[in-house]
Amino acid sequence: MTISEMLGQSGLLTLLGMCVVFFFILIMICAMGLLHAVVRGLKLDKAESKNTKTSKPAASSAAAKPAAAAVDQGAIIAAIAAAIHEKESV
Repeated sequence: MTISEMLGQSGLLTLLGMCVVFFFILIMICAMGLLHAVVRGLKLDKAESKNTKTSKPAASSAAAKPAAAAVDQGAIIAAIAAAIHEKESV
């Protein structure tokens, strides 16, 4: 078997592998789209039902999260400032 034959065979095998992967990805996309349609059609989506039942408590918990994040950011900023001050003083 010559070098050109081996290169041709390896190129063909590479293209075959890429086609298999491409078609598998297409099948996965189609299956996920079909599953999405079935779940929405049968109203099995739990995220929608939770949002309709608990709209007010979700809003109050969402308002509490930014305040906690602001406290955490203040602590982070203080730690960074202390580290910079320590580095500059050495």
